[in-house]
Amino acid sequence: MAPDLRALAEHHGLTTAYDDPFEEGAARPVPDATLRLVLQGLGMDPGGAPSGPGAARRMTVPRGAECWLPPGLKDAPGWGIFCQLYELRSARNWGIGDFADLTKLAGICGAAGADFLGINPVHALFLAAPDRRSPFSPSNRRFLNPLYIAPDLVEGVAPPGDLPALRAAESVDYPAVARAKIGALRRAFDRGVDRAALDRFAAEGGAPLRLHALFEAISRDMVDRGHGAGWRDWPEELRDPGSAEVRGLAEALSDEVRFHIWLQMIARRQLSDAAGAAREAGMRIGLYLDLAVGEVPDGSSTWSGAAAALPGLTVGAPPDMFAARGQNWELAAPSPAELVRTDFAPFREMIRAQLTEAGALRIDHAMALWQLFLIPEGASPAEGTHLRYPFPDMIAALAELSQRHEAVVIGEDLGFVPKGFRRAMGQANVLSYRILVFEQDESGFRPRRSYPELALACLSTHDLPVLGEWWRGTDVEVRRRYGLVDAEQSGAAAAHRRTERAALVERLRRSGTLRGRVPAAAAELPEEVLDAAHRFLARTPSLLTAVRLADLVGPDIQTNVPGTTDEHPNWQPRSPTDISRIAAHPRFARITGLMRAERPRPAAPDAPT
Repeated sequence: MAPDLRALAEHHGLTTAYDDPFEEGAARPVPDATLRLVLQGLGMDPGGAPSGPGAARRMTVPRGAECWLPPGLKDAPGWGIFCQLYELRSARNWGIGDFADLTKLAGICGAAGADFLGINPVHALFLAAPDRRSPFSPSNRRFLNPLYIAPDLVEGVAPPGDLPALRAAESVDYPAVARAKIGALRRAFDRGVDRAALDRFAAEGGAPLRLHALFEAISRDMVDRGHGAGWRDWPEELRDPGSAEVRGLAEALSDEVRFHIWLQMIARRQLSDAAGAAREAGMRIGLYLDLAVGEVPDGSSTWSGAAAALPGLTVGAPPDMFAARGQNWELAAPSPAELVRTDFAPFREMIRAQLTEAGALRIDHAMALWQLFLIPEGASPAEGTHLRYPFPDMIAALAELSQRHEAVVIGEDLGFVPKGFRRAMGQANVLSYRILVFEQDESGFRPRRSYPELALACLSTHDLPVLGEWWRGTDVEVRRRYGLVDAEQSGAAAAHRRTERAALVERLRRSGTLRGRVPAAAAELPEEVLDAAHRFLARTPSLLTAVRLADLVGPDIQTNVPGTTDEHPNWQPRSPTDISRIAAHPRFARITGLMRAERPRPAAPDAPT
């Protein structure tokens, strides 16, 4: 590598080497081609010399940049429940949990004493390719997934004949759900809607909403013609939203465009109703939404330019002990230069779109506020490099919006966390994300006093099994079955899980949350251990703790197995428990009762006379 290329790259916030996870003290140099590609994407001449202001080198939190926390939360820490929205089962939904189910669940959880109800990301995916179902691979984070619309609440919608089969299914059949829902909604739209309300919503949404709706309309047309749903599989002349061909198609598909704007209007109204129900149920925080770390390279956001994406690069993670080849998340990377040029308008608008209804926002891979690991498209993750982002400006914008909307911010800080990042998060009132099964060191599970105050503590997350399956080691077997580990690694992991079970029982016993003799060798998770684990989390100093609904009422099957696509039914398992039976479910009643006792909601102030 030429010295001037290295100096230029480092000046603009790129790492030119990263630690080798398999050889202590060694470093892996970043290929010259990667550095040139990133510099070109930033608008820099790779052959030039460093000039002008460089990338931020310190995680400086500007004075006053503090995210909002509910008054009294430090005196009376809170708790809540989170779930995957699609997994909810009810007698009225169409084979997928929807915003009406969310409204009802908010009432149930609020009555149980919860301060928030969290769900998976509900960003717009691809209606023309409904099996692209990962909520963490969105087409556009500013808009909503219309598959979560409750069609029976929309005037003029007639139910299809295949509803019984959709409702009885154990897994969400996304293509079938999309055919039923979008077909019925389209027929209702064609019969007539409130055009004045639709025009107002379209005007408020402006060009970004129109472009997203146009993308969806063209995407549907392209799939019907044998192309892919993403714009990279479209004819060249349609890849630029400003082309004459796109303008012509927009006119030809104008009714379809208005239909997609109408879908966004209905989805936004129904999500807003759920947020209102959460507040009316007494929750101090309300809905807790989840923000994916990025958008896919062929989606609405990159096509319209809203993503401000760096060309030819995707986001992932470098090789480490858990993923020897590294990880490629196949997400577009925003350009820090473009964010600065636009005064962070794309970032602000994307955050604002979440906080319209959210009382709390979880930011997936929160380290993206400081840096992202970028990989040239088609290359191995080992050929990637970290690129720093303007952290002070981004954290200031995030804090401003958090305060304006009175929303708690939670930063998912798992995996490789740069030195000083958690300290900076704390200064900005961004809560850390602490998972019980990860809170271990060489001596076993950490004591509850080690959990930070500015944190949300929980048992597990969507990439992990529920505690009962963790206890059985089902996830270890699943990874072996899918070829993610070999027989030797699987055997070692199974043996380690037995050690972990004993260590968990010991920690719970020493903490005083588990009493009596509970065998760590039990084949199934003892209910006493499940209770004690929740009680343990409730007694940590963390301001928030979360209960995973699946731990209480199912489903038991793992939500998502990282490293798999179609081998495992990722993002499809449905709850075996109808939402109408959740409140009376013995485990739900017991666990929410103990959480309520450990973290009682403070009495509401007296109403003025």
